Amino acid sequence: MSWDSYIDNLIAQTKDASGNANCDRACIIGIDGGAAWTTAGHANALKLQGQEGVNVAKCFNSKDYSVFMASGIHLEGIKYQFLRAEDDKIVFGKKKGEGAITLQSSKTAIVIGHCPEGSQQGNLNKGVACIAEYLESLGM
Repeated sequence: MSWDSYIDNLIAQTKDASGNANCDRACIIGIDGGAAWTTAGHANALKLQGQEGVNVAKCFNSKDYSVFMASGIHLEGIKYQFLRAEDDKIVFGKKKGEGAITLQSSKTAIVIGHCPEGSQQGNLNKGVACIAEYLESLGM
């Protein structure tokens, strides 16, 4: 099964009243170890580099986001400022000029979405939550 279709679904869930998507890139990784579920071949793939997936998964697994607070959230070689965490399973970040990121975990995965500068992170949050909650409903 290809998880790449979930990227398209996530982006579709972020559309505002004008029909504009508020997500340009996304990926899903495993919560145990950070292995990619989606492929880098998708046109809208968020392409994690090096140990980024592993580091994100460690924080979500332990529910300890102090590393994000101290060092930022690194995705695609970009350091995003940690904004806050909610419910021990949602993390928000931002970098001026780059946009915003939302990460949300289910039982077995972490859904990560990127919102370009000038778009609405609230709509991104909705799309990421939609996929993460769907996976959760499947016991994943």
